[in-house]
Amino acid sequence: MDLLARLSSPTATHPLGTDHLGRDLLARLIGAVPVSLGAALAAMAAILAVSLPWGVVSALAGGRVDMIMMRLADIIMAFPTLVLALAIIGFMGASLEASILGVAAAWWPSNARLVRTLVMSASQREFVHAARLTGASRTRVVLRHILPQVLPPLAVIISLETASVLLALSSLSFLGIGAQPPTPEWGAMLNEARPFVTQAPHMLLVPGLAVTLAVLAFNLVGEGLRMWLDKREPYQW
Repeated sequence: MDLLARLSSPTATHPLGTDHLGRDLLARLIGAVPVSLGAALAAMAAILAVSLPWGVVSALAGGRVDMIMMRLADIIMAFPTLVLALAIIGFMGASLEASILGVAAAWWPSNARLVRTLVMSASQREFVHAARLTGASRTRVVLRHILPQVLPPLAVIISLETASVLLALSSLSFLGIGAQPPTPEWGAMLNEARPFVTQAPHMLLVPGLAVTLAVLAFNLVGEGLRMWLDKREPYQW
C-alpha cells in the first residue's frame, strides 16, 4: 500500500496502476484469482453434489417418486435465480460464503433436470438393457454403464455454467452483498471502483477484463469438450 500513489495510472512500479488506497492492482488482481475462481468452482461443486444424485434417483425411481422430486425442483425454479440467491443472502448476511450457497441453491434444480434427462436417455440404450438381462445389479448398471454416458455431456454443461456462476457471484459482490472488503475479489473490486470511474478508469477496466477473460476461458473449455465428444468413438461395452 502506497498512500502517496493513490489512483495512480499504470507505471513501471505499478504495471496496472493503484486503487483509491494506493494498493497495487496487479497484486490484488492476482490475489483475487483463487478467491473468484475458487468461489465459482465451490458453487458448482455444491450444485453437482445436490443435482447429480437428485437427477439420478429421480430418473431411475420413476413413477410418483420422480413426479414429487421434479415438482420440488420446479417450485424452486419458479423463483427468479438472483431473487432466490438474494433471499438466502438476506437471511445469512452479506458474505462470499452466503453468495456461494445462494447461487448454488438457485442453480441446482435446472442441473437436476438435465441429469434426469441424460440418465433417462442413457438407460434406454441397448447395452444397458443387455446388462440388466445378464443379471447385473442396479448399482453396477448405474456406475458401469449409465454414469459413463452421463458425465461427459454433463462436463460440457458444467464448463458453460461455471461461467454463468462466476458472473452471478461477481454481480452479487458488485452489488455489495457478496465478498466484502478488503477481500480481493473481482466483483468487489468493480464495486470499489465505481466512485472513481472518471478519475481512475483503470480501476474498473482491470477487474472487468479479468471477469471477461475468465468467462471466455470457461466457454472455450466447454466448446472444446463438446467438439471432442462429437468426435468420440461410440460407446463399447
